[in-house]
Amino acid sequence: MSGLVATLKRICSERDGRLGLAFTCLILVFALVGPLVSPDPNAIDIKARFAPPGVTHLLGTDNLGRDLVARTSVGTSYALTLAVMIVVISSVIGSLIGIVAGIAGGWVDRAVTAVFDIVNAFPPLILAFALIALYGKGSATFVLLVTVVFIPQFGRMARARAQTLRTLSFIEAERMLAVHPVTIVVRHYLPNVAGPIIVLASMNLPVVIAFEASLSFLGFGVQPPKSSLGTLIKDGFISINQSWWPTVAAALVLAIATLGATLLGEALRRVIDPKSAGVR
Repeated sequence: MSGLVATLKRICSERDGRLGLAFTCLILVFALVGPLVSPDPNAIDIKARFAPPGVTHLLGTDNLGRDLVARTSVGTSYALTLAVMIVVISSVIGSLIGIVAGIAGGWVDRAVTAVFDIVNAFPPLILAFALIALYGKGSATFVLLVTVVFIPQFGRMARARAQTLRTLSFIEAERMLAVHPVTIVVRHYLPNVAGPIIVLASMNLPVVIAFEASLSFLGFGVQPPKSSLGTLIKDGFISINQSWWPTVAAALVLAIATLGATLLGEALRRVIDPKSAGVR
C-alpha cells in the first residue's frame, strides 16, 4: 500500500501526471455514476428526438429520443471494461509465454519468436476481417482479436527481460541448488518483469479504447442495441447537419478518455521505468 501511495505521489508531482489522473478519474466517475442516475439508455421517446442539451437531457438526445448522457456513459463503461479486460488477458498470457521462451531458449524461443513475427506481419484490420468472417461480429470477436494483436508486444518484452535474468549469478545459483523452476519464476522472474509490463499495459490502454471505437464506427465492433462510443459517433454523423451534439458528446468523451489514459501511462512510465523515459 505504501508503494502505491508513493507512486501516486510521484505521478501527481508532475503536471502531465496530475492532468492524466484528473481526466481518468473524471471518465471513471462518468462511466460508473452515469448509468445509475440516467434513464434507460435504450428508452425511445420520439417526441424528444434531437432535443438539444438542456436541463432535462444534459447532452441532448439522438434521432430516437434516447438520452445521450445514458448512452454515452454506458458506452464509456463498456469501452473501459473491454480495454481493461483485453490488456490484462494479453499481458498475462504474453508475459508467461515470453518468460518461458526466454528461459528455455533454443527451438522453443525460435518457435515463439516466429509466431510473434507472423502475428505482427498482419495489419490489425486484416486480422479483424478474418476473425469476423470466422466468428462473426460482436464483443467476443473483438476481445479475441485485440488480445491476439497485443500478446506479442508483452511477450517480446518479457522474453527480453527473462533472457537477461537467466544469465545472472543468483539465478544460476538457485538452479544449481535444484530449486524448482516454478519457484524461481515466481520469486525472481515475475517481480522483475512486472514493472515494464505494467508500463506497457498502461500505454496500450488508450490504444485499445481508440481501436474499439474505430471498429465500432466501421460496424465491426459492438453491435446494437448495445451502445459504444464508436457507434454513437457513427450514428451522430448520419444526422450531423440536423444535430451536432450526438457526435460531439461521444467524440469528446472518447478524446478525454484516451488523452487521460495516455498522460497517465506516460507519467507511470517515468515513475516505474525512468531510464526508458530518458530520466537520470
